[in-house]
Amino acid sequence: MKPAVYRQTGRIASAVLGLLVAIGAPAAEHATRDEAQAMVKKGVAFWKANGDDKTFAEINAKKYVDRDLYLVAYGLDGVVRAHGANEKMVGRNLLDFKDVDGKAFVKERVELAQKENSFWQEYKFTDPLSKKIEAKSSYCERIGQSVLCAGVYKP
Repeated sequence: MKPAVYRQTGRIASAVLGLLVAIGAPAAEHATRDEAQAMVKKGVAFWKANGDDKTFAEINAKKYVDRDLYLVAYGLDGVVRAHGANEKMVGRNLLDFKDVDGKAFVKERVELAQKENSFWQEYKFTDPLSKKIEAKSSYCERIGQSVLCAGVYKP
């Protein structure tokens, strides 16, 4: 009978230890505005040196992902060229895509890119860390007929 009691006690101790570790573990850290801007600039430099196909392949292969930060490339027609978080979005025209407040943020992004070479944009989107819809601020730079962006969440 003693071995069963010890096994049960060991299981309980393991469960309690696991719970304590989980409670004490800090949530994954969100990226900063400076990190978003740096990632876009790094992506732009790679793009200029390597062209569209290689850059899009690198983004889709998640080579530009850090915590909740990732690169997305759109054509000025609203079509996703590359997506660091969801490759299923590639090839889709998202001009009419709206956030929870009804803001057509891709359309706005394309319009901003046609007027400015770089800019910040505000909208709401699902945070990949919290899985909740959060305010998001994306830094974007225009490259030819495309725009490259990375955004940070403001929980």
